[in-house]
Amino acid sequence: VDRVAWPWLIKRFVDRDADFLFVPEAELLARARREDAMPFDATRLPEVKLNHRGDRCTFEAILEDFDLTDPALHRMGLIVRAADVKGQEHVAPEGLGLRAIAEGFASLGISDEERLRLQFPVYDALYAYAGLRAG
Repeated sequence: VDRVAWPWLIKRFVDRDADFLFVPEAELLARARREDAMPFDATRLPEVKLNHRGDRCTFEAILEDFDLTDPALHRMGLIVRAADVKGQEHVAPEGLGLRAIAEGFASLGISDEERLRLQFPVYDALYAYAGLRAG
C-alpha cells in the first residue's frame, strides 16, 4: 500500500511533477539529503516528518501537512490506513480489499515504477468511490 498510495496522493493533489525514489531504509536519509528530496513513510526513522502519526498512516499525515480538505480524500485516508496499518482494519472495511490488491501487485515481481503505473488507476477508482460515500 505504502509504495503506491502516497505517490498517488502526492502526484494527484500536491505536486503533479513529483518524482519518487525507492531506496532501502538504511540509505534513505543520506540519499534524501544528496537528492534534496523529502523522505516519507519510514516509521523507524524519527527524523522523517511525513510518517505514521499515532494510529494514523502517512497518507493522513500528507492530508494534514498539505491542508487537503476534500472529504473523499479523507475517506480514502481511512481506507488506506485500514489497508496499511495492522490493527486498524476496523476503520474501513474496504481496507482489506486494498491490502489484498497491494499484496497481489507486490507478488508480481515488477518494478516500483511499473506498480505505480498499473495501480494509479486503482486509486483513481477508489477516489471516485470514496467521493460517493464521503458526503
